[in-house]
Order: sequence, then structure tokens, then C-alpha cells
Amino acid sequence: MSNVSYLSMSTGRRKNAIARVRVSSGSGKIIVNDKSVDEYFIGLDRLKKLALKPMNVWDGVKSYDFFVNVSGGGVSGQAGAVSHGLARAILELNESSKAALRKEDFLTRDSRMVERKKPGRPKARKRFQFSKR
Repeated sequence: MSNVSYLSMSTGRRKNAIARVRVSSGSGKIIVNDKSVDEYFIGLDRLKKLALKPMNVWDGVKSYDFFVNVSGGGVSGQAGAVSHGLARAILELNESSKAALRKEDFLTRDSRMVERKKPGRPKARKRFQFSKR
């Protein structure tokens, strides 16, 4: 993969996951962490569909290969990061798809993060059981 020239690069984020997407001309394959998408999200069809949703916006994606490097977070956050990164990559390739990507809310970074644990509590908001006596 080192001798491949990339047409564009973009980044997608969700929770603590970061996905770096590199695009080259090709046949429409998507590689995530040196595995096919089906292999990476094996048994997680819902997350695979979520990750690949931006690909349905533009018909021209069949003539490009997408190489995704995703790290951090869990599988759900990684799927969201891949989706965000692919949407940004498609936007770089085809500026006219911006309205469709924006309408489907693919370009907006989901800023929700896990709330930090507070002192004197077992979790962020959960409290220990109250005992009157």
C-alpha cells in the first residue's frame, strides 16, 4: 500500500475513535485496518450499515478505493468515525454531493462523549444506595 498515490485524505471522529480515510482510484473496495469491511465488522451488520451509509449518497464511489485506519474507542464509536470519515472523503471528491451529505447529517461530528466519573459516586450520576439508619 505504500506505493499507492492517494487522491485525498480525511478524518472522521466519534466518541474516542478516530478514523483516517485515504482515497485512491480503483474499483470501489473499502479496507478497514487492512481487512475488508465485512471482515472488520463481522457479525455486526447494524454497525457495518452505519459505517457505509455515506456511500449511498453518490454513485461515483464505485470508481474509488477507500483505505480506512481506525483506532481508539469501541466498535460502535469506530463505526461512527468511519462513517464520518467516508462522508468527508466523498465531499472532497465530489463537492456537489455536499447538500445530500448535509441533509442526511453525515458531515456533522457527533460531539457526545462519555461523562466523567464524579468523586463520591460509583459512576457519573449514579449514587450509592441511601440508608436512613
